[in-house]
Amino acid sequence: MHVHVVFTPEEAGSAHVGIVVDVVRATSSIAQALAAGYERVLCCREIDEARNLRTELGDHAVVGGERRGVVVDGFDVGASPRDFAQGAVARDLILSTTNGTASIVTAAARCDVVLLGSLLNLDAVCDAARAAGGDVVVYCAGFMGTFALDDAYCAGRIVSCLDGERSDAAVAAELLARSFPTALDGLNARRYGPPGLEADIEFCARENTLVTVPRFARMVGPAAEIVA
Repeated sequence: MHVHVVFTPEEAGSAHVGIVVDVVRATSSIAQALAAGYERVLCCREIDEARNLRTELGDHAVVGGERRGVVVDGFDVGASPRDFAQGAVARDLILSTTNGTASIVTAAARCDVVLLGSLLNLDAVCDAARAAGGDVVVYCAGFMGTFALDDAYCAGRIVSCLDGERSDAAVAAELLARSFPTALDGLNARRYGPPGLEADIEFCARENTLVTVPRFARMVGPAAEIVA
């Protein structure tokens, strides 16, 4: 196994297994939503794509998401994993976020197997990657196309769980993760997003509370269908 980390969406990177990380909050929220009872999450790059899909699916779906941490006007819910932990209110969740959902769609075009990683399902996603076999690339969603410390921290934690040869980027991520005494310190190192995310950051910093491993199933129009 060869393990690589892509720190920004613009970097090239492909492998048999792709693990997408948008730890605060998309990949944490999707894992929590599936664990709480949603049958699937449909991830869209664009707000209009999500709205159109909501119209098509009707009462079977709710639409959620954010831009720059703020709930999209007219959406049913935001992107907080704490909200999704309350239980499913429909069969399907349609989601469009600033960084994470676009990264999921990109990874789906580059990798044979796409998994969604977070600290909530850290051990489970590493077990799934090993079971899938082959090389692994960890995709950090970043922020607006740039490097984000919280995603790099989570990527480093995933790298440390995986055996195999590491690229220089994977070594850098692992060293970065080791520099923080706790997961909460690692996530709080981020320097973007609006105030008011403190409770969500604390929620996303919890480790191995879920065994759910979200994975890409297929494209449904422009949306990546994610199931457990």
